[in-house]
Amino acid sequence: MTTPLLETLCSIARSLHRRGYAHGSTGNLSVRAIEEVWLTPTGRSLENLAPAELACLGLDGEARNANRPTKEFPFHLAIYRARPDLHAIVHLHSFYATALSCLEQLPEPDVLPALTPYYFMRVHPLAVVSYHRPGAPSLAEEIGSAIARSNVLLLRNHGLVACGATLEEAADRAEELEQTARLHFFLKSERVRVLSPQEIRELL
Repeated sequence: MTTPLLETLCSIARSLHRRGYAHGSTGNLSVRAIEEVWLTPTGRSLENLAPAELACLGLDGEARNANRPTKEFPFHLAIYRARPDLHAIVHLHSFYATALSCLEQLPEPDVLPALTPYYFMRVHPLAVVSYHRPGAPSLAEEIGSAIARSNVLLLRNHGLVACGATLEEAADRAEELEQTARLHFFLKSERVRVLSPQEIRELL
């Protein structure tokens, strides 16, 4: 099956890989189309995916084609079951977000300071999910709960999960988190101005 939606998924996956947000065979994306979920396949780089390689599952996890999905498929399904308003997921092990996920102290909901209005509008609040083995049922369970309080999740010692109504929105949120984490580390030894409470209120 080839549709504009699946072409978009492959195009965004390719763009994320080529711009350094994903490396090797890490990261996975999915999109929900009514009662079907299309996911990137297991063990494949995001660089050169074609729609014919995507795996298809029902929301119940039943396979709809012969392609094997990413081993992280349980948390994709958990998100879609918990949030009918979300139709796309981007999961990355991008450098700065993953570095952030390894810090000992990550106070919610202000894991990162409000350095820019774009972080606040696209990412905040950022929910933190405790460490679980990749693909573990317990990871899916905690993500299914955490998605109720945020569209973007930071997975401890793992990476990020960004969700949206569209693939473009999910990817935009993922990139915003990565770039704000990069700013956070770059400015760590500097005196930093963050948005004031009044400036934040103006964004609500």
